[in-house]
Amino acid sequence: MKISNVRIYRVEGGGLRPVIIEIETDEGISGFGEAGVAYGYGAPAVAGMLEDMALRLSGRNPLEIRRIWQDLYDHSFWAKGGGAISFAAISAIELGLWDIKGKAAGLPVHDLLGGAMRGDVKLYANGWNHEHDDVVNWAKAAARPLADGYRALKAYPFAYELPDGTFRHVSARMLDDGRFRQAIERVKALRAEVGPDIELMLDLSGGLCDDQLLRFLDVCRDLDITWIEEPVDPFNLTGLSRVAARSGIPIALGERVYGRGGFRNVLDTGAVSIVMPDIANCGGMLEAVQIAGMAETYNVRVSPHNCASSLCTAASLSLCAAIPNAMNLEVYPYFADSNTYVQVLENPPEQAVRRDGKLQANSTPGLGIIVDRRRIEAFMSFALV
Repeated sequence: MKISNVRIYRVEGGGLRPVIIEIETDEGISGFGEAGVAYGYGAPAVAGMLEDMALRLSGRNPLEIRRIWQDLYDHSFWAKGGGAISFAAISAIELGLWDIKGKAAGLPVHDLLGGAMRGDVKLYANGWNHEHDDVVNWAKAAARPLADGYRALKAYPFAYELPDGTFRHVSARMLDDGRFRQAIERVKALRAEVGPDIELMLDLSGGLCDDQLLRFLDVCRDLDITWIEEPVDPFNLTGLSRVAARSGIPIALGERVYGRGGFRNVLDTGAVSIVMPDIANCGGMLEAVQIAGMAETYNVRVSPHNCASSLCTAASLSLCAAIPNAMNLEVYPYFADSNTYVQVLENPPEQAVRRDGKLQANSTPGLGIIVDRRRIEAFMSFALV
């Protein structure tokens, strides 16, 4: 079997810009992968990186996943030391190769990685209250995901939407006094709204300086928060240790950390209880499995970051099925509310969430995805042949 063509799709809609790669083979099997830079800046850049890398794929054996990964890592030059664009491109290719390998073997990807550790994966919902700014409605919006079966929720207490719908995190590492007080009231109201039995995770996106951050964490200590995510910039390893010693709340981090080397540095701080590799940014499926194995030796659990298309959700499900220390998986169940959202799959996993807030692991070959070619065809930006 040899790689015969590579196509790149720059999908755009609903505020997301997922970059999807299709790797075709001379035996008629195609595999799909995704680069995880579907928001913020970078989608055009990673598409360009994929075009460069596609030239190195033609004629190669797609089943030699490790060999291809190593070649791309060693000879892209910019991947060493980490970096979102290089690692997102390598991740997309690697996921596409696993999809091919699973389809060729007639097995789900997690079966190729040693078999499923679990048949069901616990989820938590994100993106369920972005449109609300005031404290009351921000908290009351939790009623929708709870009614849909989710038993764990994540929220951004410091974030807000601009009038045009753009989602904004903290700027210049500080909130004005009004916004800061509002953030405190938001988390108090949310815990009161959902009661004691719902898990709550708070994502701070590395936004604040210590003076406001520590005051906020003091409030959260009494609210039974499952984790505080990115309390500081992921590069600030010294600050991470300092905050962990002060907060008393488990810390999660990893969506902006790349490769085993990046996660080793984070784990060596001893500050993190949950690591969050993004399968479409950290280096791909096997890199995420190796990161999870490394985390297990530090007594740390894994909650994969996932904020892209449904293709990425499906791939992340396979990861969670394959590793022993998977805690839960992030999903955005309401992306499709936008009338411009582009659903790239015919079988999006998010539509199969059970009443207990779990998803069943894929049992079909590869990543278990059926790509809606009619929807993505208009977004094709590159073909090798």
